[in-house]
Amino acid sequence: MVETVLGPWAKSFPPSSWGQSIRQFVQSQARLSHFATPLLTIDHSATRHNVGVMAAWLAERGLQIAPHGKTTMAPQLWQQLLDGGAWGITLATAWQVQLARSFGFSRIIMANQLIDPVGLAWLKAELVDPGFEFVCWVDSVDAVELMRRGLAGAARPVNVAIELGAAGGRTGARSTQEALAVAAAIEAAPELRLGGVAGYEGSYANDRSESSVAAVRRYLDELVSLHDAIRWEAKPIVTAGGSAFFDLVGDALAPLSDRATVILRSGAYQLQDEGFYGALTPLPQLRSAVHGWARVLSRPEPTLAILDGGKRDFPYDLGLPATSFGRVDRVNDQHAYLPVTGEGLSIGDVLKMRLSHPCTAFDKWRAIPVIDDSGVDDPTVVDIVTTYF
Repeated sequence: MVETVLGPWAKSFPPSSWGQSIRQFVQSQARLSHFATPLLTIDHSATRHNVGVMAAWLAERGLQIAPHGKTTMAPQLWQQLLDGGAWGITLATAWQVQLARSFGFSRIIMANQLIDPVGLAWLKAELVDPGFEFVCWVDSVDAVELMRRGLAGAARPVNVAIELGAAGGRTGARSTQEALAVAAAIEAAPELRLGGVAGYEGSYANDRSESSVAAVRRYLDELVSLHDAIRWEAKPIVTAGGSAFFDLVGDALAPLSDRATVILRSGAYQLQDEGFYGALTPLPQLRSAVHGWARVLSRPEPTLAILDGGKRDFPYDLGLPATSFGRVDRVNDQHAYLPVTGEGLSIGDVLKMRLSHPCTAFDKWRAIPVIDDSGVDDPTVVDIVTTYF
């Protein structure tokens, strides 16, 4: 691919970088202080650490992982996951799959229904490549029929997994009986191949309370029952597992690993956070690898500091940013309100921010500096990650 040239589109990059390729800019050994605020950074050593921690956890249990690429939409970071032993990459939309294919990724789970005629036409053409391994979800007989129409005459069948849901969840057949009817429709469709069962337990809980854990376990037991109710002609995949309850998924699905390829789809662990996932993760060894940086813009009142980063810069949907001086309590598009007490914070000071929810941090940045954040005051930029949202 053509080398990316930096310019004003790269938010908060120094104007001296404009016109340089990313490779040239990284070779210049720029430092954090060369960037404007607000800024988002990735900690190089933390991502490597996190990928290794998860790989060891999976290996102990005989599990595979296809991390959800929508978390970062950054092919560089997807490749780091594959280099760390990931089975493949998970994506959410046909367009995301198309992007991954343009970067050479060949084993992809689309954790979603694919019934859009434009997406199906593209997939049909892509199936001529025998090295392309693809699976997506179906949860209804109607979806099976729409896929058949869009794939008629394809070079080979498309692998599909029956998605099982439950009341109050998102997509997915609402009972084993409904799911088995979908399986029968797939088996009667020459354009499709029944390749496994799939689900997402995160729809049924958002904390670690006793009732939430019980709800997740009930759902996973139903997923196992669906797998057991189908007579498989070849070894299927069984897949679930977001970033909050993958230990429960491992407990429930690992016993199937001698009969199925059990694949988790957790995506946030590579970056982790110090908010939502930091509180829920079953792997406390994971380190936060994504941080914000914001400057004190104003001290209009003794108990208030206004920072120069807001909704357009940092995540706010699963918790507001926090600093060593306390937590932001509200944000505008370009400003954050930080309650403070006493002295010690001056106009112009730059604060490192702990964030919550990597997915909605990355979608605000097209180019993100990767720093060697090893405790030095002004770390060096060792890479630039580009995103595609």
